[in-house]
Amino acid sequence: MAGATSGETRGPHEGILRRQSARESSARTYARALPIVPVRARGLTIEGADGRRYLDCLSGAGTLALGHNHPVVLEAIRGVLDSGAPLSVLDLATPVKDAFVTELFRTLPPGLADRARVQFCGPAGTDAVEAALKLVRAATGRSGVLAFAGAYHGMTAGALAVSGGAPDVQAARLPYPQDYRCPFGIGGPAGAELAARWTESLLDDPKSGVPLPAGMILEPVQGEGGVIPAPDDWLRRMRRLTADRSIPLIADEIQTGVGRTGAFWAVDHSGVTPDVMVLSKAIGGSLPLAVVVYRDDLDTWQPGAHAGTFRGNQLAMAAGTATLAYVRENALAERAATLGSRMLTRLADFGREHACVGDVRGRGLMIGIELVTPDPERREPGAPERAAGGPDGPGGAGVLPGSGGGPGGLGGADDLIGSGGGPDGPGGADDPTGFGGGPGALPGSRGVPDARTAPTAPGRPMAPAARTPYPPAPGLAAAVQRECLRRGLIVELGGRHASVIRLLPPLTISDEQAEAVLDRLTDAITAAARDHETHGPDRRRHPGADRHAG
Repeated sequence: MAGATSGETRGPHEGILRRQSARESSARTYARALPIVPVRARGLTIEGADGRRYLDCLSGAGTLALGHNHPVVLEAIRGVLDSGAPLSVLDLATPVKDAFVTELFRTLPPGLADRARVQFCGPAGTDAVEAALKLVRAATGRSGVLAFAGAYHGMTAGALAVSGGAPDVQAARLPYPQDYRCPFGIGGPAGAELAARWTESLLDDPKSGVPLPAGMILEPVQGEGGVIPAPDDWLRRMRRLTADRSIPLIADEIQTGVGRTGAFWAVDHSGVTPDVMVLSKAIGGSLPLAVVVYRDDLDTWQPGAHAGTFRGNQLAMAAGTATLAYVRENALAERAATLGSRMLTRLADFGREHACVGDVRGRGLMIGIELVTPDPERREPGAPERAAGGPDGPGGAGVLPGSGGGPGGLGGADDLIGSGGGPDGPGGADDPTGFGGGPGALPGSRGVPDARTAPTAPGRPMAPAARTPYPPAPGLAAAVQRECLRRGLIVELGGRHASVIRLLPPLTISDEQAEAVLDRLTDAITAAARDHETHGPDRRRHPGADRHAG
């Protein structure tokens, strides 16, 4: 057994782990942090070769919308196997493929389904990203791409080039709005507005050095980047900017799709219809499948322009059809929204009492807890007191006043200081842009909060006070992951500095299971923080730990 002394008998699983370490590439990732040997699984639960059981909140990095071995998925797979149908058919038409495309198109955002085309790709999402980039370049005759800091789109060369960790600059990198670590130091609607203005200026400035691109690719929620939901109003702004300039908008829904965020597709929250959608993970019902869905007028490439030997995986299409239909018919997206909101609220309450919890955020059942190294001598400058906000914006329950949090995105009906949501704030009834600039905004500010509320040095213009969050704590996050595993809970790490604990439970998780997950997680955080050398003796709460998007 794990942890056995040298004189004790070791289980056979340890030999499997040793052989894996000796034989497999040093590029392996999850196996390093999760030294388990799964042998059986059902729903949320995995059983290891050592007999231990684990609650799996990794879900194949979001692949298992219905959890492990759901009956409808197994039935669909057995149906194909028992029928004698071919299992791999390249791009030939089959009844199984026809059923999959019909069900997929039924779920697409309005405005895309009626004029959609689909390209089946190699079995990984990264190949679908490559196909999407090739598609827009062929359709526009342009080569450049707009991408965002913190993005993750895959591990092949083209996908890496538009991801946040790209070693070489092959795409114009734009700021992605976020509240806790806002690149402009202010967060909320003001930070999102500045990010949008940066993008607009880059596109319209003839001396920006960025020619009109072939496309813009974005994640509606950055997953590997730290579980950062895009504000709905900002996403609508990106749609207007791209549409006005004939730039195809590519939505990477590889991890956010199929109900994960509380809507069938994450773009549904904002009502945005992208020109291209990149889909994988859950659409295959736990088996490898990846597609690009796009507007028909972009379908200009020649036969063979993109291909792949395994793009005709019949088992994955059957499992995918069953999964898409089950999520749709059983309203699992709505269930994810409700349960996710409750889980985020509980985690926010926990965060108020633990200084190492810097931020709690997410959307639906895509949840992140950022761990930090608190400084007892410093408070985040300019951070106001917290107050509860609405569940649907970038703030959500426990959002800072003025940082958003009402239904629909930046600001909203529950915003507390008039910086958004009502008729006098960004996105309100008197705002023709949908992004701010109503009567409650400064002249010409288009919704940037009134800077006169922030004190500055004598003789200098008034400006919003910058907020500096505490440093990330990747070591603590790794310790929490280990403590979770000891308690029978599997979680993933993410974020720019690997300091974000990520929860991606299946959409079928029960209320009781969700409580068990949170019990184990909060206990693990408490234990790891107590023992972690960077935590120190000070347990005081710092501002901003319970901001999240609902």
